[in-house]
Amino acid sequence: MSIRYEAVIGLEVHAQMATETKIFCGCSTKFGSEPNSQTCPVCIGMPGVLPVLNKKAVEYSVRTGLAVHSTISPYSRFARKNYFYPDLPKGYQVSQYEMPICEGGHLEIILDGEVRRIGLTRIHMEEDAGKNIHEGTGPHSFVDLNRAGTPLMEIVSEPDIRSPQEAAAYMKKLRSVLRCLEVCDGNMEQGSLRCDANVSVRPVGQKELGVKVELKNINSFRFVEKALEYEIKRQIMVVEDGGKILQETRLFEPATGVTHSMRSKEEAHDYRYFPEPDLVPIEVEKEWLDKIASSLPELPDAKRERFVSAYGLPEYDAELLTLDTATSEWFEKVVRAGGIPKSVSNWMMVELMRLLNEDGMSLEDSPLKPDMLAGMLKLMDNGTISGKIAKTVFEEMYKTGKDAGTVVREKGLVQISDSNALEAAVDDVLIKSPDEVERFRAGDEKLISFFVGQVMKATKGKANPGMVNELLREKLTKM
Repeated sequence: MSIRYEAVIGLEVHAQMATETKIFCGCSTKFGSEPNSQTCPVCIGMPGVLPVLNKKAVEYSVRTGLAVHSTISPYSRFARKNYFYPDLPKGYQVSQYEMPICEGGHLEIILDGEVRRIGLTRIHMEEDAGKNIHEGTGPHSFVDLNRAGTPLMEIVSEPDIRSPQEAAAYMKKLRSVLRCLEVCDGNMEQGSLRCDANVSVRPVGQKELGVKVELKNINSFRFVEKALEYEIKRQIMVVEDGGKILQETRLFEPATGVTHSMRSKEEAHDYRYFPEPDLVPIEVEKEWLDKIASSLPELPDAKRERFVSAYGLPEYDAELLTLDTATSEWFEKVVRAGGIPKSVSNWMMVELMRLLNEDGMSLEDSPLKPDMLAGMLKLMDNGTISGKIAKTVFEEMYKTGKDAGTVVREKGLVQISDSNALEAAVDDVLIKSPDEVERFRAGDEKLISFFVGQVMKATKGKANPGMVNELLREKLTKM
């Protein structure tokens, strides 16, 4: 009988703070500039220079800690993390170790209708390293130090995650909080948000943790799932074959969907941490802390609960609509313009997101605006257009940027609600379908859908389906 295993997962998420300048100098953090054009003696580690802490980076870290229920340390300090790599010009990274800015906290995720609380260990500040460039450089590798000194928050979860799907949900929720706070743009393609995953497996019911493996620099929700799915299967196979899991760092290869060994996993003592002598400790005064707390926006969890209570939305809809500030604001604009909340949610999550995904566009760039959707929903409510016609109108609005009324007039899409016209269409369909009429009268009432479909086809989808249904049943019972 085979043993059932469970995964134990913890994530270390690196979030680039949305400051205009680096954490210890005045160099720009702008993405995409010429290599090594955003550097100075401080961020490239020249001898004799002194760092100066960016106050905005501290504020953003405190804002994040408050939003995820962490304890804000009144006194914290930086440390030097010593290791050698070509993109680390000083030979050490300025980070925080034994005294981080935030401790504890949690995030709640919803997966398959179940709420799960994922604990947080800590949030600390650190500087980013540069970037090694290997592709397109022939036999050489180049180093771009534009990112060196970019301010990061490392957000470390407890090993509370039990599946790849939970890990992806946690990442999405964390990203939504950071974007809501405007402390990180969450752009995973540009490296603003990436994570390392620590994963181990153990027999179900065992309390002792297995040997963990670290998966480095995963930069998409899909890759988080894929990397963990592969690694969990790999570890279970090793254990079941009598082997031992090595504590190591592995790299996920998206093209093949597998992980490869990079190096043995370092322990904290390998980095020879010691207090950073060039930076004074950080003191967060209560007055400043209270000021930051009072400036926090409505966070995703609170907004989700409000969407459920105020708008009567299902938890699933509310969760999706509040993952992103732009999406929740777009939704509320349509509702304020008169849209019924559940209808607005359906059109946004199904039709609008489908079109945006096909075009690779964000909601902010959508040619279809909130007032346009509200106008179309009003035409549906007053019977001017049917639900079927609405799909045509919706796509035309999206393509052209024209409002619903203009599209309906130009395309001649007004719903037919004239009883005389509909009666003639119904009579014509019944005359042409004698066999189906007999079967209906014999008890096959499912054929009502056939008759409605034929009338809709004859009227090119313009017939009022409710009136058609009533007319058909009335006439069929009299035949």
